[in-house]
Amino acid sequence: MRQIEVLFILAAVTTGMCGCKSDQPAPQPSPTSAVSTVQPQPATPPPAVAPDNRPLLVCFGDSLTAGYGTDPGNSYPDFLQADLDARGYHYRVVNEGISGNTTKDAVDRLDHILSLKPSVVVVELGGNDGLRGLPIADSRANLDKIVTTLQASGAKVVLAGITLPPDYGPDYIKQFDATYTLLAKKHRVPMLPFLLKGVYGTPGMMQADQTHATAEGNKIVAKNVLPLVLPLLKKK
Repeated sequence: MRQIEVLFILAAVTTGMCGCKSDQPAPQPSPTSAVSTVQPQPATPPPAVAPDNRPLLVCFGDSLTAGYGTDPGNSYPDFLQADLDARGYHYRVVNEGISGNTTKDAVDRLDHILSLKPSVVVVELGGNDGLRGLPIADSRANLDKIVTTLQASGAKVVLAGITLPPDYGPDYIKQFDATYTLLAKKHRVPMLPFLLKGVYGTPGMMQADQTHATAEGNKIVAKNVLPLVLPLLKKK
């Protein structure tokens, strides 16, 4: 009898569970709930940067070339670039000035300068040799090697001279200054006797150290260099 009661209870529970099921079909997902199949659009590629194939005019020197003590964009090579652009000369001026460089340091950098394949090189070196009182013969030999090597590569060279304060003595200064004249004649290159002409000793043109030009002074330096490089350039 007990077994029959249990079977009856199980049958009732089963019937109740079946009665809870709905005869309605399962709801279909709405179109808005579907995963989007829109393909992402490719990003617009950036415009190609045209290579700068202008021939190079390299300014090879020390702190006077580097623009020591001035803000970026205020070195004499920067102003020389602006002067050339204004006159329609399509050359790219490269500033290869490193503060503190001696002529020996510059000799060690020659391979790098040659790797640039410059058309014209303005060489402004020797000031640090003189300020350190290095032997004139050594400085002269280094500058000679620099000019010889650059010319052998096919580059045209401009030699920019510098001088020393009076306290270095007249004999040393005379030999120092003569270096640029002798090398210019030997290699038949144009020479600027004094890079800081119209700048040194002029109020507002020199920094407090009285060694380096201000930004305004560097504008004058660029104009000093300009007449020497123009005959070496081709105007396109």
